[in-house]
Amino acid sequence: MKEDLLKIKIYYEDTDCGGVVYYANYLRYFERARTEYLESRGLILKELMEEGIAFVVSEASLKYLAPGHYGDVLTVSTDVEKTGPASIVFRHRVTGGDEGKILVAASVKMACVGVDMRPLKLRKDILDACGKRNDQD
Repeated sequence: MKEDLLKIKIYYEDTDCGGVVYYANYLRYFERARTEYLESRGLILKELMEEGIAFVVSEASLKYLAPGHYGDVLTVSTDVEKTGPASIVFRHRVTGGDEGKILVAASVKMACVGVDMRPLKLRKDILDACGKRNDQD
């Protein structure tokens, strides 16, 4: 399945005192990108939540390669690396600058859970929207 691209303009509030994007903000950008990815494929997270289905981060691995700065427009690319019975692993890349240099590379594993926070098996429509099946958790 094709990756999604999300543009993020970096404001002063996104940076530290040196004008560099604060490292933890990338997790917020990835959250936005995953929401857009799923919703562009017909999975409306609010509707899933109303049905008792939620997603929580169970693992995150980020590699910071270069800084983003105040005033930059960064691009977050998102795709699904693999799925398991009750999880989705997303791959994110943040690029910036004229050359499209990779600034941050990340892998984020989302667990599908019910209102009781216990794992839920991914429904077929969710798996189909993700476009990948690996069935290993």
